[in-house]
Amino acid sequence: MTYKLKTYTLRNYKTIPQIENLSDEMIEAIEVVGRVLPFKTNNYVTEELIDWTRIDSDPMFTLTFPRREMLEKKHYNTIKRLLDQGADKATLDKKVHEIRMKLNPNPAGQEHNVPEMNNIKLKGVQHKYAETVLFFPSQGQTCHAYCSFCFRWPQFSGMSNLRFAMNEINLLSQYLLRNNKVTDVLFTGGDPMTMNTRILSTYINALLEPELKNIHTIRIGTKALSYWPYRFTKDKDSEELLKLFERVVKKGKNLAIQAHFSHPTELKTFAVQEAIKKIRTTGAQIRTQSPLLKNINDKPEIWAEMWRKQVDLGCIPYYMFVARDTGSKRYFELPLDKCWNVFRKAYRQVSGVCRTVRGPSMSCEPGKIQVLGVQEVKGEKVYVLRFLQGRDANWVNIPFFAKYDPKATWFDQLEPAFGEEKFFFEKGNEKTKVREFMLE
Repeated sequence: MTYKLKTYTLRNYKTIPQIENLSDEMIEAIEVVGRVLPFKTNNYVTEELIDWTRIDSDPMFTLTFPRREMLEKKHYNTIKRLLDQGADKATLDKKVHEIRMKLNPNPAGQEHNVPEMNNIKLKGVQHKYAETVLFFPSQGQTCHAYCSFCFRWPQFSGMSNLRFAMNEINLLSQYLLRNNKVTDVLFTGGDPMTMNTRILSTYINALLEPELKNIHTIRIGTKALSYWPYRFTKDKDSEELLKLFERVVKKGKNLAIQAHFSHPTELKTFAVQEAIKKIRTTGAQIRTQSPLLKNINDKPEIWAEMWRKQVDLGCIPYYMFVARDTGSKRYFELPLDKCWNVFRKAYRQVSGVCRTVRGPSMSCEPGKIQVLGVQEVKGEKVYVLRFLQGRDANWVNIPFFAKYDPKATWFDQLEPAFGEEKFFFEKGNEKTKVREFMLE
């Protein structure tokens, strides 16, 4: 295939050569759902990953193209009616905004993670856990293609009041100097790998300065290995990008590429395997993660195959997440006991080198909460949970219990077990603890 990136959005998706494989109903779904949730794909996805002979069940199509069921019926019908009526842009935009605001566009209390410094709110920084700062470079707030489950969909939807982004690297450096407990910086988005290497270097080089000796690890969250692996092999600045990775490692920093792989199909092309090999030769690690998604990867055999292939390629399985409670979650969500069963059945199919993975984990407001299992304790059926990370580090690794609810798909739907009114971490003033480690 060509190495030139061609992007398809709602404006030009009908130029996709394989679009004739879609039924009228599927075209309608793209037109309707794509008004509310962001839609973007590219020629690598359409030519190398999607099996157009089985669109009804193809996981890569579902991962990147809107389907009718991704919106509630009432919301779908509302937008369809306005389109059929030829509603003006202002009327349509107003209704779209109303629907988006009902889809929990800012999940997990992200607004509580934004720090201040010198009375300036750092809108492109999140600092939820003491050791780790997330940075949202403004030039990287898009992706090569959009995942239909994405929990950061407001970043791409013109919802500027909910967007996290900044380009003031000096402010980030100052903040890190003042917060010397921070050891890790995660570049996220969007996808930082959509930036050209020159811009990315500006951000990363600032973290290599001697005064920031507290920074041990630089992480880059990216879906580029799945959606545009040529970023690391064939783009005009690919060699420069790999040299940047080498420079980070030679400076004594741990460079971790946080790669998002949601299905084994994404690992099977020559392009992605070559890209992984190139990255690994720089000394960087590749850690892999994905949410568990109905209609995509909700079978243990899929995860076992994926973890084994990742290890074969030299990657480190890292996280299985529970789909966050936002956007199209209704289409992708699974009960928590189902999530746990998929994880444990997959886990027991692989050897110890694959068992670096942790999950199923919910990145919710108080922290990363892992479902350890379902058990009967004191005659009550309960979920056994623990914090892998918490707003208060003292919560980490303490087992706790929630009433078993076979319908629960997210932590907020759970209640404390054994007649308790609150979970152990809710009994103090956790809102105060959020910023104990932040110097404002």
